[in-house]
Amino acid sequence: MSITSPHLGSSEAWTDARLLFALEEVVEKELNRHLKVAKDWMPHEYVPWSDGRNFPGFFEDGEEWRADQSKVTEVGKIALVVNLLTEDNLPSYHHEIATLFGRNGAWGTWVHRWTAEEGRHGIVMRDYLLASRAVDPDKLEQFRMAHMAEGYESDNAHSMLHSVAYVAFQELATRVSHRNTGHQSGDPVCDRMLARISTDENLHMVFYRNLLGAAFEIAPDLTMRSVRDVVVDFRMPGHGMPGFERAAAQMAIGEIYNMRIHHDDVIQPVLRYLKVMDISGLGPEGLKAQEELGLYMNGLDSEASKFDEKLAARKARMAARAAG
Repeated sequence: MSITSPHLGSSEAWTDARLLFALEEVVEKELNRHLKVAKDWMPHEYVPWSDGRNFPGFFEDGEEWRADQSKVTEVGKIALVVNLLTEDNLPSYHHEIATLFGRNGAWGTWVHRWTAEEGRHGIVMRDYLLASRAVDPDKLEQFRMAHMAEGYESDNAHSMLHSVAYVAFQELATRVSHRNTGHQSGDPVCDRMLARISTDENLHMVFYRNLLGAAFEIAPDLTMRSVRDVVVDFRMPGHGMPGFERAAAQMAIGEIYNMRIHHDDVIQPVLRYLKVMDISGLGPEGLKAQEELGLYMNGLDSEASKFDEKLAARKARMAARAAG
């Protein structure tokens, strides 16, 4: 990829405004590619409406929600709520990226397109959960209100490049979480819906990943530092929702999202695709960030191996208990 950009001698010379201008051509190219491959789909076509019935309230025939009304597994229900609440904060996410990337030109077109596509995910997941009665609708709404009332502020709002780096990994993490939730849900309808959402998330990841690759060409040191910061301090955007830590632990045990998945299926693929650990010609700051990134990834792999061992031991105990 060849990018025409101003010659700037140091990381400090790259302001957000200059980076936005330098990457505008790449954004336009990636936007056009995205629009060619992305397929519109109808959220209502993925919802089992015939399973739905009235809830109590204004309807005399309303039926109280019960936990046994859905075929979705317990870990599937937990993950669905976490994933939906994450999608629910779309207004905050839109504000975040619109503020950083702008609302004009190719950047603005992408921001609005991305927001529109992400909106489908919350729509279809909520409709599925209510129609299938997979979760308590009252608690779901209470969680939504509490989570959205907190708003969202990125952990990586240091710069525009930090945000690009973050979403490159976060979009893939979301795709993996949705896909694994579908696999573990126990409901083919849910699995099909989340597979459709995952396709969108993967295309979003490709957009940001390619943009990150272009940033490495024009500002390698600054981009390397941003990637290091994001990877080392990575947290999913839903970390502030009610009960997140407990839900995350259950999702880790249920093999929907854990350290091994985070290392193998999220961080490593992006680093490998962009050949981040092989980038040469870095200055002192970039080399230091690259080295620290490598050390962190080694440590994450080691921690993931320890988790794998604990999970295997837990499964063995449960199997023995079931056999006994």
